[in-house]
Amino acid sequence: MKILVSNDDGYLATGINVLTDALAEIADVVVVAPDRNRSAASSSLTLHDPLRVSKVADKRYKVNGTPSDCVHLALTGFLDEEPDLVVSGINHGANLGDDVIYSGTVAAAMEGRFLGFPTIAVSLVGHEMQHFDTAARVATEFVQRLGRRPLPSEFIFNVNVPDRPYDQLTGIKVARLGFRHKSEPVVKSSDPHGRTIYWVGPAGKGQDAGEGTDFHAIDQGAVAITPLKVDLTRHEALSQVTEWLQDD
Repeated sequence: MKILVSNDDGYLATGINVLTDALAEIADVVVVAPDRNRSAASSSLTLHDPLRVSKVADKRYKVNGTPSDCVHLALTGFLDEEPDLVVSGINHGANLGDDVIYSGTVAAAMEGRFLGFPTIAVSLVGHEMQHFDTAARVATEFVQRLGRRPLPSEFIFNVNVPDRPYDQLTGIKVARLGFRHKSEPVVKSSDPHGRTIYWVGPAGKGQDAGEGTDFHAIDQGAVAITPLKVDLTRHEALSQVTEWLQDD
């Protein structure tokens, strides 16, 4: 099996290196990742500046672009051979609920799906970020299961792993995305020249976080696996909007 690995925390991040080493035990792995932290880059592509690729080790490359740039570049001409699977992560922090809209980690997986490949996004959920080995083991076992029992390539798997030892996980739950409360207010400050600057405030706590959601699974100490799709159409509202436009 051939696997393309990318992330949004950059090629030097602990998460991607632990993940790569783990996956290399079961597959032929190549890394194409951002040259710096590009968290919350979402699905942005660099269209007006050239992308530059630098080799940092055997089968490991950094790119001066976004996570989506990295995956797009790798799959549309940079790699000599196509992978069987795209794995993004391990993200340093949660990608739960509406986080997936902003997440560069999930965006890298989505880009792989746009280009026709099965994809997995993996995130470690916690504050101290100690147990990347747990998330790497979960990801490796998930990849092995996909090898034994393939699922349709249109799935994008969003996998969140509690930051705890592997033997303290309470299981694996397939869960829907929850929803967060409104984000905290921006943080107002000043730069060294006395000019006003703003920092985006922290994400809100889980609002729709009951049983069946990814938030609830994590709170219970379980791995949360959410199959995603990229179709933002509100299908149930099509007839309603059609009638609204016709009603004068």
